Amino acid sequence: MVYKENIKKHLAIYIGLTIITLLTLLPLIWMLSSSLKHDADVFSLPIQWIPLNPVWNNFIEIWQKINFALFTFNSFKLSIIVTIIQVLTSSFAAYGFAKCEFKGRDILFFIYVASIAIPWQVYMLPQYVMMGKMGLTNTHTGYILMQSFIAFGVFLIRQFYISIPNELLNAARIDGLTEYGIYFRIILPLSKPVIATLTIFSFVTIWNDFMGPMIYFDSIGLRTIPLGIRMFLGQYSTEYGLVMAASVVSLIPVFIVFLFFQRFFVQGIATSGLKG
Repeated sequence: MVYKENIKKHLAIYIGLTIITLLTLLPLIWMLSSSLKHDADVFSLPIQWIPLNPVWNNFIEIWQKINFALFTFNSFKLSIIVTIIQVLTSSFAAYGFAKCEFKGRDILFFIYVASIAIPWQVYMLPQYVMMGKMGLTNTHTGYILMQSFIAFGVFLIRQFYISIPNELLNAARIDGLTEYGIYFRIILPLSKPVIATLTIFSFVTIWNDFMGPMIYFDSIGLRTIPLGIRMFLGQYSTEYGLVMAASVVSLIPVFIVFLFFQRFFVQGIATSGLKG
């Protein structure tokens, strides 16, 4: 009797999760379907989920109508560079906050992490003015410098570092390793799950960023994919088929990055909140 009740319980859970998954994926399925339609058919009712005559030319036209290849290159460039810098700076700062003893460490960490609660819109204008005075507006360098430090990354990795036994580090110090040696030879090799987690978060955030590039990049040659997709939105008409096709293409790198790091992702999220 108990066995049958467990089966019913698990079956209900699986059915519920399946329904939630389908509802979550529904907008993506509609986007994929719309990318293979003419503009006039995108919003036709009832919705034709599988186009009878797929317009594969949409995926060719997005590269011809605008310089989509350049925008893709810019997105890759910024996303990869910023992700690498954020992972390095966050992991290095997290090691100091988690494993190095110094006066005022916890207060400094609290102040630093509290900056997460400040909306970007609050300091957006002062940041722009500061970048302008340094001559870094309308450059990729200025954008990279602004995104090089992330309080969320420090918090995430610090929580993981706390779970690493101090006895292991003390033994390394006795053997003559410096703090830098401990960081590179012991801490980083043990941090693959949380590093992979932050890599996914950072890459996806920069790849999908719209407001930052829109504000800081005036030149067309500096624009990224989100700004490129916006070029299909006209004042009087919008090429929805091309918008959807470009959106589908823009999802592919994010999907690949997640697949590459997904085996570490869940482990990194779970272990980052064990202690602290």
